Amino acid sequence: MAQFPAIDIDGTYVERLILELGAIGAHSGTGVWRTVYSPEWVKANALVSRWFEDAGLTVRQDAVGNLWGRLEGSEVGKSIVSGSHIDTQRPGGRYDGALGILAALVAIRALRERFGQPKRTLEAVSLCEEEGSRFPTAGFWGSRAITGRIGPGDTETVKDFDGIGIAEAMRAVGLDPLRVAEAKRDDIEAFVELHIEQGPVLEHAGLSVAVVDAITGIRHTEVRLTGVQNHAGAFPMDLRNDPMAGFAEIATGLIDTAHRMGRPAVTTIGRCTPYPNSGAVIPQSVTFTIDARHPDPESRGRIYAMHDALMREVAARRGLGLETKVLADHEACPSAPDLVTALRAAAESQGVGTLTMASGAGHDSQQMAAIAKVAMIFVRSKDGRSHTPEEFSSIEDIVDGIRVLAAGLYKLAY
Repeated sequence: MAQFPAIDIDGTYVERLILELGAIGAHSGTGVWRTVYSPEWVKANALVSRWFEDAGLTVRQDAVGNLWGRLEGSEVGKSIVSGSHIDTQRPGGRYDGALGILAALVAIRALRERFGQPKRTLEAVSLCEEEGSRFPTAGFWGSRAITGRIGPGDTETVKDFDGIGIAEAMRAVGLDPLRVAEAKRDDIEAFVELHIEQGPVLEHAGLSVAVVDAITGIRHTEVRLTGVQNHAGAFPMDLRNDPMAGFAEIATGLIDTAHRMGRPAVTTIGRCTPYPNSGAVIPQSVTFTIDARHPDPESRGRIYAMHDALMREVAARRGLGLETKVLADHEACPSAPDLVTALRAAAESQGVGTLTMASGAGHDSQQMAAIAKVAMIFVRSKDGRSHTPEEFSSIEDIVDGIRVLAAGLYKLAY
């Protein structure tokens, strides 16, 4: 048998799955609002569970609500797993996360129906939560549980925007927060996640699919500049300690640093709050956030160092207080080279043109890398849109991505 057989995927079937799952939590026309442990989440998991069973997979739900569909292999060994997350932004779209679950299901079903039992166990997974859209400090809850990265007190301290604890939310859907540790696994060899790109690179390249060779490192920092509050008209410019002026200089400099470094470096100032935020007042303070990312560890360290040096210099020169607090710091995650090679060869075998690129967004694969080899497949996003009801990927592009995934899983498991 050929190393990579031609894989046929029924686009009509794929589109039906996307629309049926997207109807659960439908919002804003083409959008979806489906947060972890909500009624919509429960209903969506029940639907995916039925689809897993229809595909001939053995289904189970783990201690945090990750849903697993298993196709047992004939040989002893660790599992080959594919999937993504079922939760969304508030609202998000039909494709972010959900497409990776459906792609795993469709690919494994196609392989089982054509080739029967694999040598290595194949599993599709619907991860319970990735976005942190309901519980802002619970991002990657499902994959963190699988890798043993949920802290012993997290179930009692994590709250949603309405003050509801995640332990209470888990109990409401029949899960026991005291059993979170039971979700941990050490029997996964490889995790391959298909995901929409969430950016414009593939579209600009005129390609439907990319193989991801690294996931970016991310640092979220909250910064507070403090000065002296005074009258906006009566206080001379040369005597001011104006934190807003300092912020304007720093914001321009931070963003310019990423521009000068070039792709794939990115820096975003997402939130800025002056105090007292009055039109005729020199502010007392300005608090803002920095989201800085780079997939190369050395370059990541360099951009952070340049950011820190710039802020210290501006604050000292303008007589401002400077406080920084790192809110999140995720290391860059390189893909396993052998998986990247296999996926590129799989794409070539299916006649699907690809490019190799880094992911500028964080993904569950970043967590799964703690226990398994990981790689990702990207599918083109129309206009680069994501985290919005307007996100869209064509069925033709999606089928290309699933064919690459299925051929890659065939190589790994058969």
